[in-house]
Amino acid sequence: MYKAKLSNFRVSARKGRLVADLIRGKQVEEAQAVLKFVHKKTADPMLKLLNSAVANAEIIDGLKANTLFISKVVVNEGPIYKRIMPRARGTAHRINKRTSHIEIELDKVKEEKKNKKVKEKKHES
Repeated sequence: MYKAKLSNFRVSARKGRLVADLIRGKQVEEAQAVLKFVHKKTADPMLKLLNSAVANAEIIDGLKANTLFISKVVVNEGPIYKRIMPRARGTAHRINKRTSHIEIELDKVKEEKKNKKVKEKKHES
């Protein structure tokens, strides 16, 4: 299990989970391709984080990206920066600037899983 974490990223957890759901459970190369073409603020930092997790796997055990898949992607709420916006008649409203913590875990693809996908592709054609 190879991990990478990004803390206090300035996007709400709800918006970050939209991108996380797109890549959860996918192979690394497929997830990288998806993140390159998603038009969301979270996509670029998440791609960078994914590449960091892959680099951790390469350094620790010498694994290649094509032998890994994303086993876990978690986007949790971080601290909220509270700001004040002036309003009419001397009142003020609070603006919440939300942050999030993103964690990615990679795991090795099992041989059974690889063989199963190859067999499925042969049956389709």
